[in-house]
Amino acid sequence: MSFLSLPNWVKPHLFTGKKFNELSNDELSDIQNRIKGFISDKPDVSVMIPAWNEANNIYRTLSSLAASNTNLKVEIVVINNNSTDNTQQVLDTIGVRNYLQPVQGTPHARQMGLDKAKGKYHLCADSDTFYPPSWIDKMVKPMRENTDVTGVYGRYSFIPPDGKSRLGLVFYEWMAGIFIRLRKKNREYLNVYGYNMGLITEVGRTSGGFKVSGSRVYNGIVGSDYANEAEDGRMALNLKTKGRLVMVTDADARVFTSPRRLLDDGSLFKAFVNRAKVQLKGLKVYLGKNK
Repeated sequence: MSFLSLPNWVKPHLFTGKKFNELSNDELSDIQNRIKGFISDKPDVSVMIPAWNEANNIYRTLSSLAASNTNLKVEIVVINNNSTDNTQQVLDTIGVRNYLQPVQGTPHARQMGLDKAKGKYHLCADSDTFYPPSWIDKMVKPMRENTDVTGVYGRYSFIPPDGKSRLGLVFYEWMAGIFIRLRKKNREYLNVYGYNMGLITEVGRTSGGFKVSGSRVYNGIVGSDYANEAEDGRMALNLKTKGRLVMVTDADARVFTSPRRLLDDGSLFKAFVNRAKVQLKGLKVYLGKNK
């Protein structure tokens, strides 16, 4: 696969130019039929997805997850975080298991997901992200094979806006990869994002969960990609008190996500500058002696 193009597995789930109510009967039936394979009542793995006003994104994420190749029993669950659009109608139409969290904020949605999860392993996903067919197995593998691994996190790339090239995004991803490796020693929790992470469910519950003092919202977070001290970073710190984290570097576990949080900064260039400033300030800490 060229770094400038999307992998073939993404393309069937893009539904380019289509809103949910514009799907054909065949397209809708296909998603509905595939999601039926991921509603286990006694799952090995729980995939939990918070959603706020994602009626025209969440079906794409669900389509990609419902194409997963795994022999594990899996439940896919959406936490509707008090959406005011047609998100609930989309979830009900597709037939995915879902719960309503009326308290606004990703920490509350992810915590409800953790509380409701039935699986031994808990994977966090997002409603604007696409997941490769092997993602579930690749993310769970380190936790299944090593009893001291309490959590995992993976790599990511961005889907360009319609009609745009991935060139600038590839450069951004390259820069991000450098800082991910620099932070791994002293600030690994900054590498862990809620759209591509996993944990031992019971360890997550007993070590503090996703609870934070603030309440992060879903958009308008300028420069926030690299200042990750919200619920996902907090969970990473909690998990490290009980074991160790593993970064899953397998190419088949790389997710593709929307660049909209980058574009909240105004442009890709501004996003690059804002995040570079934050990271350069922390460089001494990243390279210093571990505490």
